[in-house]
Amino acid sequence: MKPEVLGMELDVRGEICPYPMMKTVEVLRTLPEGEVLEVLTDHPPALESIPFYTSRLGYRCAIEEDAPGQWRIRITRAAAQAGDTRGVQAPSGGTSGAEVRP
Repeated sequence: MKPEVLGMELDVRGEICPYPMMKTVEVLRTLPEGEVLEVLTDHPPALESIPFYTSRLGYRCAIEEDAPGQWRIRITRAAAQAGDTRGVQAPSGGTSGAEVRP
């Protein structure tokens, strides 16, 4: 098992649902196995929608409060299991307006 490595940071502060979750799923499509996506948000409903949706796709999440009203959601891509054909289907719409940093 590879150690976790911060792969990308997605800043969706100022975005409201469903955009934080949609943009997160779109970025997850490109996340290599063993890397971590950190999502920065200030929208409390995203603390439920992002972990719920990504866990259904086989990802693990951890939430940390950076400052009052701001959170960091660490999402790790789980190692693929033999025969696992699940994939992340990103909603259309692009990540316009969100800042993604490698």
